[in-house]
Amino acid sequence: MPESLALTRFLNHLFGGIVTSIMHAVGIHPAQPAAPINDTFAVELLVACGLIVFFIIVRLSLSVEKPNAAQQIAEMIHDFTGGQSEQVIGHGYERFQAFVTCVGLFIVVNNLMGLIPGVVTPTSQPVVPLGIAMLTFLYYNLHGIRVQGPIGYLKHFAGPVWWLSPLLFPVEIISHLARVMSLTIRLYANMLASDLLVLIAFSMFPLIFPAGLLGLHFFVAIIQAYVFMLLSIIYLSMAVAHDEL
Repeated sequence: MPESLALTRFLNHLFGGIVTSIMHAVGIHPAQPAAPINDTFAVELLVACGLIVFFIIVRLSLSVEKPNAAQQIAEMIHDFTGGQSEQVIGHGYERFQAFVTCVGLFIVVNNLMGLIPGVVTPTSQPVVPLGIAMLTFLYYNLHGIRVQGPIGYLKHFAGPVWWLSPLLFPVEIISHLARVMSLTIRLYANMLASDLLVLIAFSMFPLIFPAGLLGLHFFVAIIQAYVFMLLSIIYLSMAVAHDEL
């Protein structure tokens, strides 16, 4: 996709040559060597930097007596993700709260970027949900191994009945790998459909009708971010849970 945003052109001007050299070094040949950074990555980077700045501001302005607006928003987010994590994971959920909060915020802000005219929703590009899904997959599996040990974690895949283990083990492995596809397709397909609906509405009814679809896009953006975050919490709870025999 050709670059169209000023931010993308700026990043390519500063880092395009370095990025192209790195990609060539690892055997990847960008479609546009002069502009390897596309709009999707530029918006993602903007979102990530914006979230970092937001939490730096919150950290530097913490106040018990007079919390500012940023602190109040951060506390609401913390209470919400903490409540969801505690209900699903239970004891020890605090270790994982930072990750699921970052995942939820990153997705919801990227989803909402599609409300800005001229900006394509990053999560409507399959590579973005795939990257987040793979990171989530690695995260919960690594913590499952950390908490239960390699042997104990592998027992989850074998099932409770030993003589069914040869059958259940490959089924469970495929099921876990399918979670990456499930997380990716759910987020990508819903955000792509929402983007297309808004685009079609604006092309047919440029002033009146699209306002309702923008509200629908907002609703879909929030719901899909919540579903992704909740599934990440569920997968974490299953990975670190100890079977009681």
